[in-house]
Amino acid sequence: MTDRKPLGTNFESWIDRQIREAEERGEFDDLPGKGKPLPDLDKPYDEMWWIKQKLRSEGLSMPLPPTLQLRKEVEEALEEAAGARSEGEVRRILGDVNDLIREAIRTGLSGPPLNLVPYDVEKVVERWRASR
Repeated sequence: MTDRKPLGTNFESWIDRQIREAEERGEFDDLPGKGKPLPDLDKPYDEMWWIKQKLRSEGLSMPLPPTLQLRKEVEEALEEAAGARSEGEVRRILGDVNDLIREAIRTGLSGPPLNLVPYDVEKVVERWRASR
C-alpha cells in the first residue's frame, strides 16, 4: 500500500520547489555542457564509469598486477626501441628490458603468468636496421 499525500499539501515536494525556484533565479543557466549531448550516452552501462572517468581526468591508470605491469613496460620499451636513433640506444633499451625480465623470472611475480623470455638483442637490432 502506498502513502497518500497529506491533506493541505501541494503536489510539489520540497525538493521540487527548491529546484523550480533555483531555475527561476537562473542558477542553472550557463552551466558547462548546456545544450550538449551527454558523453558516452550510447555506450553500455558500466558501474565503474565514474572511477574510470576520474582516472582519465587525472591522467592516472588502474593499477595492474605485477606481471601485467611488466608486460606493459616491455611493450612500451619495444616501441621506444623501434623509434631509437641509434643502434646503441636499441641495445641499451633491450638490455634494460632483458634485465627486468630475468629478474621477474628469477624472483617470480604475482598475477597471471608472465609468458616473457629475454629478447634476442641481435634479432631486434636486425629488425631495427631493416626498418631504417
